[in-house]
Amino acid sequence: MDYTHTFAISAAGMSVERTRVDVAALNLANAQTVQSADGKNFQPLQVIARSADQGMFNQLISQGMQGTSEFARDLPVASVEVSGASPRQVYEPGHPFANAQGFVSYPGVDPAKEMVSLMTAMRSYEANVAAMNAARTMALKALDIGG
Repeated sequence: MDYTHTFAISAAGMSVERTRVDVAALNLANAQTVQSADGKNFQPLQVIARSADQGMFNQLISQGMQGTSEFARDLPVASVEVSGASPRQVYEPGHPFANAQGFVSYPGVDPAKEMVSLMTAMRSYEANVAAMNAARTMALKALDIGG
Protein backbone atom coordinates (compact mmCIF):
# COMPACT_ATOMS: atom_id res chain seq x y z
CA MET A 1 0.00 0.00 0.00
CA ASP A 2 1.24 3.47 -0.85
CA TYR A 3 1.11 5.78 2.16
CA THR A 4 2.17 8.86 0.21
CA HIS A 5 -1.47 9.60 -0.64
CA THR A 6 -2.31 9.67 3.05
CA PHE A 7 0.57 12.04 3.73
CA ALA A 8 -0.42 14.24 0.77
CA ILE A 9 -4.03 14.46 1.96
CA SER A 10 -2.97 15.43 5.48
CA ALA A 11 -0.43 17.93 4.17
CA ALA A 12 -3.04 19.55 1.92
CA GLY A 13 -5.46 19.78 4.83
CA MET A 14 -2.80 21.34 7.03
CA SER A 15 -2.00 23.86 4.30
CA VAL A 16 -5.65 24.91 4.00
CA GLU A 17 -6.05 25.20 7.77
CA ARG A 18 -2.86 27.23 8.10
CA THR A 19 -4.26 29.62 5.49
CA ARG A 20 -7.47 29.87 7.54
CA VAL A 21 -5.46 30.69 10.69
CA ASP A 22 -3.43 33.33 8.85
CA VAL A 23 -6.54 34.99 7.38
CA ALA A 24 -8.40 34.98 10.71
CA ALA A 25 -5.36 36.49 12.44
CA LEU A 26 -5.06 39.16 9.73
CA ASN A 27 -8.75 40.03 10.01
CA LEU A 28 -8.55 40.26 13.82
CA ALA A 29 -5.39 42.37 13.66
CA ASN A 30 -7.08 44.86 11.34
CA ALA A 31 -10.50 44.92 12.99
CA GLN A 32 -9.89 48.32 14.57
CA THR A 33 -7.94 49.96 11.76
CA VAL A 34 -9.43 52.97 10.07
CA GLN A 35 -7.36 53.49 6.94
CA SER A 36 -4.17 52.22 5.38
CA ALA A 37 -1.36 54.44 4.13
CA ASP A 38 -3.06 54.77 0.74
CA GLY A 39 -6.30 55.99 2.33
CA LYS A 40 -8.39 52.85 1.78
CA ASN A 41 -10.20 50.84 4.42
CA PHE A 42 -9.11 47.28 5.17
CA GLN A 43 -11.28 44.69 3.40
CA PRO A 44 -11.89 41.55 5.52
CA LEU A 45 -10.77 38.35 3.80
CA GLN A 46 -12.17 34.82 3.69
CA VAL A 47 -10.69 31.47 2.68
CA ILE A 48 -12.37 29.46 -0.06
CA ALA A 49 -11.32 25.80 -0.17
CA ARG A 50 -11.94 23.61 -3.19
CA SER A 51 -12.15 19.89 -2.59
CA ALA A 52 -11.50 17.07 -5.01
CA ASP A 53 -14.29 16.48 -7.50
CA GLN A 54 -17.01 14.32 -5.89
CA GLY A 55 -17.71 12.51 -9.16
CA MET A 56 -14.18 11.20 -9.20
CA PHE A 57 -14.47 9.30 -5.90
CA ASN A 58 -14.97 5.83 -7.44
CA GLN A 59 -12.31 6.52 -10.05
CA LEU A 60 -9.81 7.56 -7.37
CA ILE A 61 -10.60 4.47 -5.29
CA SER A 62 -10.08 2.12 -8.23
CA GLN A 63 -6.88 3.91 -9.29
CA GLY A 64 -5.64 3.80 -5.72
CA MET A 65 -6.25 0.06 -5.54
CA GLN A 66 -4.28 -0.38 -8.78
CA GLY A 67 -1.55 2.02 -7.69
CA THR A 68 -2.05 4.31 -10.70
CA SER A 69 -3.67 7.31 -9.03
CA GLU A 70 -2.29 10.80 -9.51
CA PHE A 71 -4.28 12.01 -6.53
CA ALA A 72 -1.83 14.74 -5.56
CA ARG A 73 -3.07 16.88 -8.46
CA ASP A 74 -6.64 16.89 -7.12
CA LEU A 75 -5.95 18.00 -3.55
CA PRO A 76 -7.90 20.89 -2.00
CA VAL A 77 -6.70 24.34 -2.93
CA ALA A 78 -7.38 27.37 -0.77
CA SER A 79 -7.88 30.78 -2.26
CA VAL A 80 -8.23 33.99 -0.33
CA GLU A 81 -10.91 36.44 -1.40
CA VAL A 82 -12.40 39.66 -0.08
CA SER A 83 -15.43 38.75 2.04
CA GLY A 84 -17.59 41.65 0.90
CA ALA A 85 -18.67 42.53 4.46
CA SER A 86 -19.88 46.10 4.70
CA PRO A 87 -17.89 48.42 6.96
CA ARG A 88 -19.10 49.33 10.46
CA GLN A 89 -20.04 52.94 10.96
CA VAL A 90 -19.17 54.18 14.48
CA TYR A 91 -20.16 57.63 15.72
CA GLU A 92 -16.92 59.36 16.81
CA PRO A 93 -17.19 63.05 15.92
CA GLY A 94 -13.75 63.93 17.34
CA HIS A 95 -11.87 61.27 15.35
CA PRO A 96 -9.53 62.63 12.63
CA PHE A 97 -11.04 60.27 10.01
CA ALA A 98 -14.69 61.05 10.85
CA ASN A 99 -16.90 62.05 7.94
CA ALA A 100 -19.11 65.17 7.91
CA GLN A 101 -21.78 63.44 10.03
CA GLY A 102 -19.17 62.32 12.62
CA PHE A 103 -19.06 58.63 11.66
CA VAL A 104 -15.83 56.63 11.29
CA SER A 105 -15.76 53.63 8.97
CA TYR A 106 -14.18 50.48 10.45
CA PRO A 107 -13.74 47.14 8.63
CA GLY A 108 -16.73 44.79 8.84
CA VAL A 109 -14.86 42.21 10.90
CA ASP A 110 -16.88 40.16 13.40
CA PRO A 111 -14.36 39.28 16.16
CA ALA A 112 -16.50 36.41 17.50
CA LYS A 113 -16.77 34.83 14.05
CA GLU A 114 -13.04 35.22 13.48
CA MET A 115 -12.20 33.64 16.84
CA VAL A 116 -14.46 30.67 16.07
CA SER A 117 -12.82 30.37 12.65
CA LEU A 118 -9.41 30.50 14.30
CA MET A 119 -10.24 27.80 16.85
CA THR A 120 -11.87 25.57 14.23
CA ALA A 121 -8.85 25.87 11.95
CA MET A 122 -6.49 25.03 14.80
CA ARG A 123 -8.50 21.92 15.73
CA SER A 124 -8.69 20.82 12.09
CA TYR A 125 -4.94 21.30 11.75
CA GLU A 126 -4.41 19.14 14.84
CA ALA A 127 -6.69 16.46 13.37
CA ASN A 128 -4.64 16.43 10.16
CA VAL A 129 -1.44 16.09 12.19
CA ALA A 130 -2.97 13.15 14.08
CA ALA A 131 -3.97 11.49 10.80
CA MET A 132 -0.46 11.96 9.42
CA ASN A 133 1.07 10.50 12.58
CA ALA A 134 -1.30 7.51 12.41
CA ALA A 135 -0.31 6.89 8.78
CA ARG A 136 3.35 7.14 9.69
CA THR A 137 2.87 4.64 12.52
CA MET A 138 1.06 2.24 10.17
CA ALA A 139 3.83 2.55 7.58
CA LEU A 140 6.50 1.85 10.19
CA LYS A 141 4.56 -1.17 11.49
CA ALA A 142 4.20 -2.47 7.94
CA LEU A 143 7.97 -2.18 7.50
CA ASP A 144 8.53 -4.02 10.79
CA ILE A 145 6.20 -6.85 9.74
CA GLY A 146 7.54 -7.10 6.20
CA GLY A 147 11.20 -6.72 6.85
